[in-house]
Amino acid sequence: MSAKGNLINGEWVFTDKTFNDINPSDTNDIIGTYSTAGEAEVKAAIAAAKDAFQTWQYSTPQQRFDVLDNAGTEILARKAELGALLSREEGKTLPEGVGEVTRAGHILKYFAGEALRAHGQVLDSVRPGVKVEITREPVGVIGLICPWNFPIAIPAWKIAPAIAFGNTVVFKPAELTPGCAWELSDILNRAGLPKGVLNMVFARGSVAGPLMIDGCDAISFTGSVPTGTRVRDQAVAKGKRVQCEMGGKNPVVVLDDADLDNAVNSVLNSSFFSSGHRCTASSRIIVTEGIADRFVEALGKATAAIKVGDSRADGVQMGPIASQEQLDIARDAVAKAKAEGGVVVAGGEDLTFGTPGYYYAPTLIDKTTADMAINKEEVFGPVASVIRVKDLDEAIAVANDTEMGLSAGICTKSLKSAETFKRKIQSGMVMVNLPTAGVDYHVPFGGRKASSFGPREQGAYAVEFYTIVKTAYQLPL
Repeated sequence: MSAKGNLINGEWVFTDKTFNDINPSDTNDIIGTYSTAGEAEVKAAIAAAKDAFQTWQYSTPQQRFDVLDNAGTEILARKAELGALLSREEGKTLPEGVGEVTRAGHILKYFAGEALRAHGQVLDSVRPGVKVEITREPVGVIGLICPWNFPIAIPAWKIAPAIAFGNTVVFKPAELTPGCAWELSDILNRAGLPKGVLNMVFARGSVAGPLMIDGCDAISFTGSVPTGTRVRDQAVAKGKRVQCEMGGKNPVVVLDDADLDNAVNSVLNSSFFSSGHRCTASSRIIVTEGIADRFVEALGKATAAIKVGDSRADGVQMGPIASQEQLDIARDAVAKAKAEGGVVVAGGEDLTFGTPGYYYAPTLIDKTTADMAINKEEVFGPVASVIRVKDLDEAIAVANDTEMGLSAGICTKSLKSAETFKRKIQSGMVMVNLPTAGVDYHVPFGGRKASSFGPREQGAYAVEFYTIVKTAYQLPL
């Protein structure tokens, strides 16, 4: 199997060192082999992006529209093929994989439109006869560090606005899911981008991170809180623009008046779909006393009934955990919760099928308290814990008792309770009678506290990170 290369200055660059892309549903299945980038390749990618920026920053909106629109069209036309690849290498079910690819196509087309929109103002000065122009200009070379859990959607929502607003890119994907990154880069490269506008390197974070922080004009990172904190601090120390989307320990509150079926379905989706590999997944289920027993019983049965298996098999609702490392984290979290007094209602065990894979049963743990590790530490897997409380006020206090604040939800029939929750919850996104995971591509994405740093991603708000504001005054000539 020949290795696929790194995209540098419009060419595919190969190295002597390679790594394999492994199917988590069947670890005997090698999906592809990829060339590992070293320090020299990362430096070359940054240099290519700097050179390309000298002309790309003056490209026309039509040029940028055409590239993104062409790429979006190809992705949507190939959504079945690319969705199958995504499910094979990341572990999402096939419908989830196709859905993510579809979203990536829509993101590219959305930002194609943004490239054509004017993002500025013309104002009258307080001084007679003076005109004031407020314009937005590209930042320069944007370093993008992307995670494995959304291997085509997250790169798309970072690359698309960077290109739409005239920046050039150095893209470092996660080593766990190189296939989608290679395909996205190839599609964009063939969509009409000049050499060097988009560069992609399969490099370890310890190699690429410091070089990108040093050499790029801005860094956009998505990943864990510890790594994101280091990226943020290093970038800030060098005076670089930085945007970090990090972890979540997201709560969903279920009140006594909630519709039981809707609450169960919302939590089931939030906690266990995509194997819990979503930063917006709800892992803390905060339930008031009047509904707690009925809700836990119903959710436990629904959790136990989730069909787990090979991510591409018909009828499978949850695929494997993405890697051995993530599997170990889930196992350890459940063991620690049990040791601290938690009661496993469903799951809590490895599963075996016809092929070797990282299979783990979706797990619901009752009888936990807010101070337990299971309610403090992000698991990033199919594990959810129940905290029982007296009323809405206590529920909100418990929900806010976390260092993170990405997404939060509430299930209730009371408009007053919903409005109170939306006002008092300390999170960037709030869902009422809906799963905490699932945000449209045209709206801002981001959180508060340790979950996020810098301007929001996605939608019209992306312009804040990927452009610099310039204010110009002029007397009539």
